[in-house]
Amino acid sequence: MSHTIGNPLTWFAQRLGESSRHMGTGAKALGPVDRSRITVHDLTTRDVTRALRRGADDFMALRTDVIALVVIYPLIGMLLVWFALHRALLPLVFPMAAGFALLGPIAALGLYRMSRRRERGEPVGWTDVLHVARTPSLLPIVTLAAYLAAIYIVWLVVAATLYDVTVGPEAPASVGAFVADVFGTPQGWALMVLGIGIGAVFAAIVLAISVVSFPMLVDRPVGLPTAVATSIKVVRRNPLPIALWGVAVVVLLGIGVVTAFVGLVVTLPVLGHATWHLYRAAVDIAPAQGPVAN
Repeated sequence: MSHTIGNPLTWFAQRLGESSRHMGTGAKALGPVDRSRITVHDLTTRDVTRALRRGADDFMALRTDVIALVVIYPLIGMLLVWFALHRALLPLVFPMAAGFALLGPIAALGLYRMSRRRERGEPVGWTDVLHVARTPSLLPIVTLAAYLAAIYIVWLVVAATLYDVTVGPEAPASVGAFVADVFGTPQGWALMVLGIGIGAVFAAIVLAISVVSFPMLVDRPVGLPTAVATSIKVVRRNPLPIALWGVAVVVLLGIGVVTAFVGLVVTLPVLGHATWHLYRAAVDIAPAQGPVAN
């Protein structure tokens, strides 16, 4: 049988058709359609440290493919800061950088699949991230990602409003003046204390709804409500281990940010892989009827 090479437009049309079919399947998974038996386990601090070690091990084993996948995120971070260094947007530099903790679960989607395949002894490559778009859970994943993006935008609005209320609505005259206002005035210290406190609330919300939901959706077509409800249940059942996990996320992402975002090339994939292993320790899912993501 002869084979022909299709033109680029034909190839694109075929891929678009495949994506549409998967979006249609995913739409059904937005509701409570899951028939799997889901068990949430008790976690210990040892489970958290073990997940981090296994995440680091995955990174070391896959670092060439992983770095090719995540190198874009430091570039995005530097671009955001460069954009925010415009005088009127200068107060948003720190909120933009801190917001990486809110968007991190989205950035790590491909890493969950890579850890999943390595756990099964299957071949792993950076192109595995492309297969996330073919999972039956695509629409729930996109919907949850949109929620996190919306939370990030709300955080930036709150941060800008907080700056106006404490320091004042006038744009800083320069970077030096901005630093002097923040660190050298009572209003600046009030801004930092309130900003850190409010930011922690945003981070806690994102942690609760996403700590296992994204890897769970990558793993099986469980539906968005089930994934989020399970994530919240994991947090409620394991407050101290999850709090430790949250601290680890903040510290590692913080290291990535303060190194001019270059450190994210290492810290982001370690956290992404570790999130998969934390999910595997926290949740068991019995085989479900219907299609399963590959």
